[in-house]
Amino acid sequence: MSTTDPQPREEVVARLHPHSRALFWPSVALVAVCAAGGYFGSWSDVEWQNWAVRGAAVLLGVLLWLVPLLVWLGRQYVVTTRRVVLRQGFLVRTRHELMHSRGYDLTVRKNAVQSLFRSGDVLVHTGRDRPAVLWDVPGADLVQATLHDLMEAEARSAAQQWRAGPSAPGPGAGGTGPHHDAV
Repeated sequence: MSTTDPQPREEVVARLHPHSRALFWPSVALVAVCAAGGYFGSWSDVEWQNWAVRGAAVLLGVLLWLVPLLVWLGRQYVVTTRRVVLRQGFLVRTRHELMHSRGYDLTVRKNAVQSLFRSGDVLVHTGRDRPAVLWDVPGADLVQATLHDLMEAEARSAAQQWRAGPSAPGPGAGGTGPHHDAV
């Protein structure tokens, strides 16, 4: 890093997915479908019926396990030293970025199950109509505290840069500080 670099490098603080308990019921369904497919896959004396049962088991496995897994993998939250990036979708991706320097309000919302697993929804109020939501993140209270710390550090850095002002006055500028009102 050079000494003329005005801002430090952006570093990843955390990469988050929704809590993995979202995959519990799809995994139970996969085990049940595999067991039923294995048991009933050779039940009939007619071979095409056995293949139909096996095909149905594979289709159910894809619908009940693979699709929820891809949905879970497609939702990712990345917290860096400068911003929060919310990514959603697998085939069609949506990316939403929230800069710490803009400031925002944070709320943690938990239901009974989320409290049991220490997860929760972190609502990021940016002043728009609807808040951006980090759905069911593990360690929601820690995520909120980390985001508060990162916003505070960004505000401190911006205040230091503002106090330092430009290194040399611009053309025609007679002042030395960040603000020079022409009279």
